[in-house]
Amino acid sequence: MTEQGQFRTRVLIVEDDAFTRALVGESLANAGMVVKTAENYAVATEILNEYEPNVVVSDLDLGPGPSGADLLTRVHEERPWVGLVARTAHGSATLAVGSGHELPEGVVYVVKSRMGSISDVQQAIESAITHAQVRHDHEAVDAEPLIELSQAQAEILHLMAEGYSNAGIAERRGTSMRAAESLVQRTMQAMGIEADSQLNSRVRAVRMWQQGRIVVRKG
Repeated sequence: MTEQGQFRTRVLIVEDDAFTRALVGESLANAGMVVKTAENYAVATEILNEYEPNVVVSDLDLGPGPSGADLLTRVHEERPWVGLVARTAHGSATLAVGSGHELPEGVVYVVKSRMGSISDVQQAIESAITHAQVRHDHEAVDAEPLIELSQAQAEILHLMAEGYSNAGIAERRGTSMRAAESLVQRTMQAMGIEADSQLNSRVRAVRMWQQGRIVVRKG
């Protein structure tokens, strides 16, 4: 959570060119975003097992193996609340992905040659996140109950979403490690999350927030 109490946007950048990957990643990090990067489909899917981004920004041509379109399609199917940005040198999506293939609904399409600055990427990210949220709100989790957290528990969730460890949470809140561990445990319990060997509990917690299932108790 930032000093203003807002989430920092979490981004996964997938780009096979090392220079471009580093440049875009550093620029977005300097703009206040939490950034992770991957060079191909396989590495990106590994990262997604432990990291829950707000948006995935992927080049469509990732070299040998599955393409960026394959990755964005998978993310769309498994995480419909995540924004999607496709970067390519082609002027049209049809040319980029080939005939007979389509990008998922709601992908924000960015042509590299038309990008004047990193602010163009930021605008694409904001647009993709907004579109995904609107789409997900319409599909929303009617069958899933809302979960009420206290203000302190919501703050813990925010810090976990930004990747803070228990030690980092303790330092940020000015408390002992034991107190931080207790708060994290109580937050997980309030969300009905238990240790799961198949899926990181923190990723599950952040995912539930992204699904719009968390409300903060007033008072």
